[in-house]
Amino acid sequence: MDINMKVLKPRQSVPELEVEALQGPWSLSEQTPENFTMLVFYRGLHCPICIKYLKELDKLADDFTKAGVNVLALSSDDKERAFEAQSNWDLQNISLAYGVTTEQAQSWGLHRSAGRGKTSIGIEEPREFSEPGLFLIRPDQTLYWSQVSTMPFARPLFREVLGALNFVLDKNYPARGELV
Repeated sequence: MDINMKVLKPRQSVPELEVEALQGPWSLSEQTPENFTMLVFYRGLHCPICIKYLKELDKLADDFTKAGVNVLALSSDDKERAFEAQSNWDLQNISLAYGVTTEQAQSWGLHRSAGRGKTSIGIEEPREFSEPGLFLIRPDQTLYWSQVSTMPFARPLFREVLGALNFVLDKNYPARGELV
């Protein structure tokens, strides 16, 4: 068992997160969303599933904004690969951050994988990278919801996340899974 692996619990404070985004420095503690900050950790430029996933998020960015949600997509890619992803994937409405460190990934409970060469889209995997994770964080910096995966497949669909958010906000639904 990896003793550095952390399981974040709803209703508890999340780790501080400071990263570089293509638009400049980004800090979780400086976010002031109406309802949530949503962090979408993606695998990186090499991942064909991430392309479709982030394009879906990009199309729904205005809907998340209307729901009072600040969105950031981030990976362990370097700046050049993050810029290439934004450009090649035609992402116009979401911010991309890059350079997530191993320590940051571990503090968020993300799984890590070793690169295995070129992917099906012909792009070399980095030596090491994080697997997907999605986190909704309340303005008080406590975790509301998380989804962490060991694989690139079967991620939460953003339309379903939006539907759930409407229910959560309408019913004042509490964060669940808080028991240790």
